[in-house]
Amino acid sequence: MRSYLEEFKDKLKEKDIKIAVVGLGYVGLPLAIEFSRKGFLVLGVEIDKERLACLRREETYISDVSARELRVALKTGRLVPCGDFRALKEADVVIVCVPTPLKRKYHPDISFIKEAVDSVSRSLKRKSLVILESTTYPGTTEEIILPLLEKKGLSHGKDFYLCFSPERIDPGNVKYPLSRIPKVIGGVNREAGLLGRAFYATIVDKVIMVSSTRVAEITKLLENTFRIVNIGLIDELAMMAHKMNIDIWEAITAASTKPFGFMPFYPGPGVGGHCIPKDPLYLHWKAKKFGFDSRFIKLASKVISFMPEYVVKRIEALLKARGLKLKRSKILVIGVTYKKDIKDLRKSPGLDIIEVFKKRGAQVSYHDPIVPYLKFPRLNLKSLPLSPSSLNKFDCAVIATDHSNLDYDLILRNARVIFDTRNAYKGKFNKKIVKL
Repeated sequence: MRSYLEEFKDKLKEKDIKIAVVGLGYVGLPLAIEFSRKGFLVLGVEIDKERLACLRREETYISDVSARELRVALKTGRLVPCGDFRALKEADVVIVCVPTPLKRKYHPDISFIKEAVDSVSRSLKRKSLVILESTTYPGTTEEIILPLLEKKGLSHGKDFYLCFSPERIDPGNVKYPLSRIPKVIGGVNREAGLLGRAFYATIVDKVIMVSSTRVAEITKLLENTFRIVNIGLIDELAMMAHKMNIDIWEAITAASTKPFGFMPFYPGPGVGGHCIPKDPLYLHWKAKKFGFDSRFIKLASKVISFMPEYVVKRIEALLKARGLKLKRSKILVIGVTYKKDIKDLRKSPGLDIIEVFKKRGAQVSYHDPIVPYLKFPRLNLKSLPLSPSSLNKFDCAVIATDHSNLDYDLILRNARVIFDTRNAYKGKFNKKIVKL
């Protein structure tokens, strides 16, 4: 008698598998597009009415999904957006890609995962493969998701199979699109893991199966904890180097010439996006449950969180040296996205810098070539066009995000002073330029 794994692999070859992606955000939509591109029928379940409306108008809202890619997926009928979980009754594979924010610092909020899985459990097709991609703390899949599914009378290995696979999407990275980023998968049991590995192998060049969902869960947190600790370290070293009158950027360049034992990280005004600011804190929180205090994570998070305030303090000292007070000074923040060339404002340090300036009484404007306006509860601004006359009106221009298409020569010629948090003026020596 043939095993279900063999049957499943045959169905994958024939594209006789219906896939449901729950949550069409920064992870879910690119994933849905990739599977549809490979010839699979993908049901995109999204409860956000605004996103659904965009999809039905064939409008993309994710930087990594082009309007053309979306149109092709929709017009071929291989991507079917819907707002009803009952569509899952047709799905052989269900991938959950919902947000996992923090309730407060150091405390994860998995309510979106629980709500999504509860809805999934009511409409699950027999023998379905369920995969959680939402970043979370180790133990979530087996301690929370598995009981939620079995609570409805379902039995793992008989009615469904459960895996965890951490998302690794890097917005705007053309060198490593989704298909070229190795995929990690861990199942509740070996059979589930093998099903998950076979499934992702249809769109990803390399799939690594690990021994458990816990290993898969901590893999994602390990990757981002490595980054937050090293970014926190280099931010602290940048502040130290300033006190010592040392150019930290030059020191990093020199250290990078060592062909082993060193990996360059760079200081900045803070970190943003959906991963680094919060993911390591899930691990910190879970470790507390085992009586372990992960001091590196907490310290790195504290250092990085302080960077927007530090930037403003440095600029305040810079203005004071010129006989100006920060209060009522005119400040232009250049670049407000969390990452260069990406239209993404999630947890952007540029926004935090604007907030700090406003609290301190400065008159703040901003320019960003890809963000025409900022509209938040405490912030309502339009991007100011750059010109010689507009630049010269400001007491200080702050490079918060180093977009590729900024006219840095125009800024340098016409700004009174520039505080460069990103080393955008690398190799240029001018008395107007002050580096982080």
